[in-house]
Amino acid sequence: MQALKHYMDDGGLFDELVFNFCVAEFVILLLTAIVMVVWIYKGIAPQIKILKIAANNVKEGNLDFSVATGGTDEMSEVCNAFEDMRVRLKNNAKDRLEDEAEQRALISNIAHDLKTPITAIKGYAEGMLDGVADTPEKREKYIRTIYNKANEMNTLINELTLYSNIDTNKIPYNFQKLNIHSYFEDCIEELGMDLENQHIRLDYANYVDPDVLIIADPEQLGRIIHNIVSNSVKYMRADVASRIAITIKDVGDFVQIEVADNGKGIATKDLPYVFDRFYRADASRNSAAGGSGIGLSIVKKIVEDHGGKIWVTSKENEGTTMYFVIRKYQEVMYE
Repeated sequence: MQALKHYMDDGGLFDELVFNFCVAEFVILLLTAIVMVVWIYKGIAPQIKILKIAANNVKEGNLDFSVATGGTDEMSEVCNAFEDMRVRLKNNAKDRLEDEAEQRALISNIAHDLKTPITAIKGYAEGMLDGVADTPEKREKYIRTIYNKANEMNTLINELTLYSNIDTNKIPYNFQKLNIHSYFEDCIEELGMDLENQHIRLDYANYVDPDVLIIADPEQLGRIIHNIVSNSVKYMRADVASRIAITIKDVGDFVQIEVADNGKGIATKDLPYVFDRFYRADASRNSAAGGSGIGLSIVKKIVEDHGGKIWVTSKENEGTTMYFVIRKYQEVMYE
C-alpha cells in the first residue's frame, strides 16, 4: 500500500484522486440539496399559497372556503389548524348575526306590543280630559281599562328584563320546599278570578298525595303557569266556550303539571319550534294577539333550571296541552 502511494505521489496521481473524490462528493451533496429543496418547495409552496389566499379571504370577511387537508406532515397540520380557526370564526359570525336578528325581532315585537296599550291609555285619558267619561260608571270603566293596559306594559317590561337575565344566565332563583297542594290551591284561586273576568272556565284536578313536596322557586313556578295560561288565553276560539284545565299528576320521582285549552291549536309543522325565542307560528294571528315572542322560551329555561322538562301536544281547532315536570323533594337518609 505504501508502495502504491509512493508511486501515485510520484506521479501526482494521488492528489488528483483526492481532488476528484472531493469534487464528486460536493456535486453529489449539491444535487441532493437541490433535489431536497425542490421536493420540499413543491410540497410546501402550494400549501403556503393556499394559506395566503385563505388569510386574504379572512381579511376580506369571506369565510366560505376550506383549507382542510388529509396529510399528516407539519404543513398539513398548520392548514388543518387554520381550518379549525376558520370554522370557529364562521360559527361566531353566524351566532352574532342570529343574535342581531333576534335583538331586532325583540325590539320590533316589544315596540309593537307597547304601542297598543300606550295608544289605548292615551285614548282613554284624552276621553276623561275631554269630558267624554261624564258618569261615574264610565269613569270607572276608563280608569280600569287604563289600569289593565298599564299592567300589560308592566308584563312586557318584566319579560324583557327576564329575557336579559336569561341571556346572561343570571335568573335569580329562591329554591324552597313547596307543598304541591297548598301552592296550586292559591295559584288556582288567583287564576280563577282573572279567567272568570275574561269569561274563561277553569277546571282543576290534583291527583298528587297531599303531603308531596317539590323543590322550586315559587315566583318562577308562578311565572311558568302564568305564561302558559296567558298564551292559551291569547289563542282562544270565538266559536266555542273557552276552557282551560290544569291537572297535577304523580309520575314517580316527578310531579307532572298539564295545562290544556280548547283554543285554536298549533300546526304540526310548528310544534318543534314553539319554545324557540321570538318564534311565532302565525305572524298575522300573533300580531293581533300580541306578545313579545319570548314567553314560552322563558318557560322552557325556568323548567330546565328546575331540573325538569317541558313538551307540548296540539291539534288545530281542537286545542293545545302543555306538559312539564318538576322533581319531588326527597329526604336523603344517612346511615
